Amino acid sequence: MENQERFKKAEFVAIIGIIGNLVLAILKWVIGVYANSRALVADAVNSASDVAGSLAVFIGLRAAKQPPDEDHPYGHGKAESIAAIIVAVLLVLVGFEIGKSSFQAFFQPIEAPKLIALVAVIVSIAIKEAMFRYTYKTGKKLNSDALIVTAYDHRSDVYSSLAALVGIGCAILGDKLAIGWLVYADPVAGLFVSILILKLAWKLGSESIHNALDHVLHEEDTIELRKIVESIPEVKKIDELHAREHGHYVIIDIKISVDPYITVEEGHRVGKKVKQKLMEERHVENVFVHINPYNPDNSEITSD
Repeated sequence: MENQERFKKAEFVAIIGIIGNLVLAILKWVIGVYANSRALVADAVNSASDVAGSLAVFIGLRAAKQPPDEDHPYGHGKAESIAAIIVAVLLVLVGFEIGKSSFQAFFQPIEAPKLIALVAVIVSIAIKEAMFRYTYKTGKKLNSDALIVTAYDHRSDVYSSLAALVGIGCAILGDKLAIGWLVYADPVAGLFVSILILKLAWKLGSESIHNALDHVLHEEDTIELRKIVESIPEVKKIDELHAREHGHYVIIDIKISVDPYITVEEGHRVGKKVKQKLMEERHVENVFVHINPYNPDNSEITSD
């Protein structure tokens, strides 16, 4: 898949996320305030943070598609991972704020929310689950950290809305049955939502930071790449292979051993062939090949 097509699809998904989260945030906030539901208001704040998160992803995708330049010879692919980290940080802030607001509700007079709050939550769950499935499927297809993180952000909203649904339902039921303590199920749901958000933020944030710190593919993930190189007759041995992840693509540094008695030009042709073969893999953006003289007994000629 061409890069331009990839980024068009990724940006379209990010725009859908921005619009969807904005509509849901407004809907849940207005109904949450009207229906007197802390859980729904907390869910609305969560959706509002998702708007900022989706904007960060959109900006990250726009930056990541820029071609390599003098200052960034390896490209701008890590912009997607940085965008994912920003989303994770926003989730942490939102999680703490929702938890704080819900905890304070236990020390204030509280009334059961109105029935319309339940309708708003059910609508939110349906929309967010659809957004998760669409964004996750596209993120996997395009190998985009930012979209995958955003997808799980949508899924966290499904869980938080389910918690809000239970809390609001119990609070309304407690009011109808005159069971006073059940009214506090609404802020309890808000606390539960905050814990879910913080847990997700930690998981996604740590993964994104790991990917941003020049993470290399594990040996089992480079088996196919090694097979490609080993299929070239002139390559006597792979001395070293590092495949570094830069967002949605991989950059390979490889050292190979060739016949020490061939000419420099012939060695150059072998290196060029290795690069061309590896570049045929869709996720490989660039390959840097170092040629070593082959030494079967490793005694007279050493490789660098």
